[in-house]
Amino acid sequence: MLSAKTLFQEILDNDESFRLFCSIAASGEAQGGWENGRIAALVPESERPLAPKVARHGADEDKHGRIFRGLLKKRGLRPVEVPLETDYTLLLERCGIGLEHNRLRHDEPLDVADIIVYLAHSRVTEQRAAEQMALLRRYFADHPDIGRAVRLISDDEENHLAYCHEELLRLAHAGHGRAIQRILHESARAEIRVHRDVSLAVMRHMGRILSWPRSRMMVVTAGIHAAYGYERLGGWRRMVSLRMPERTGALDGAPTTAPEYA
Repeated sequence: MLSAKTLFQEILDNDESFRLFCSIAASGEAQGGWENGRIAALVPESERPLAPKVARHGADEDKHGRIFRGLLKKRGLRPVEVPLETDYTLLLERCGIGLEHNRLRHDEPLDVADIIVYLAHSRVTEQRAAEQMALLRRYFADHPDIGRAVRLISDDEENHLAYCHEELLRLAHAGHGRAIQRILHESARAEIRVHRDVSLAVMRHMGRILSWPRSRMMVVTAGIHAAYGYERLGGWRRMVSLRMPERTGALDGAPTTAPEYA
């Protein structure tokens, strides 16, 4: 029976598909690390207490990139170039979601409106990341090769999501509620389209590498479109709700390390 577990098990068992999977993941995490590092450096004076948390977020993303590269190294594999159509971060930026990279490359401080854009974008994308890692954790938490990495990254993604909820609620209580909701809705609607397109592209590459028959590709493609249909009809709303998390202060303190993956 075709399931998320059997699909990922196939990807995990084949060196070339595993190589592409880890390369895509490492690239996205490294990009997130850079973005958060730049935002931490440009946080406006009125939001300076936020800067260490943003920096911690970036450090976690960098760590995740090292973990994925470490998993490749453990199997004697090198990263491959990430196909453009699978670059989730780049495609979101092209949709106008999040802060423009050109803005982050300059040293002009951000303002509170920019911080709201950053946090709202992160709240949406961290929802996706937390859900994806929770799925991998459910199936592969005890896997001898990737289990520890999956558990560590999953914990971090839950912390990132909690931090976004907490900080957005703080800003909403400060009078920015309407702006936050508007940006959350815009970000979520764009994200579900990008996620669909990237998922289709990734599965096309995996299907080619693993020589999936046409019937399997049709089932996988139909599943992706069905998931998008659910999200478009209302599933996206889970990405825009705000609630005080159980893990308050989730990004206070120093980041955890993963030296064995360095």
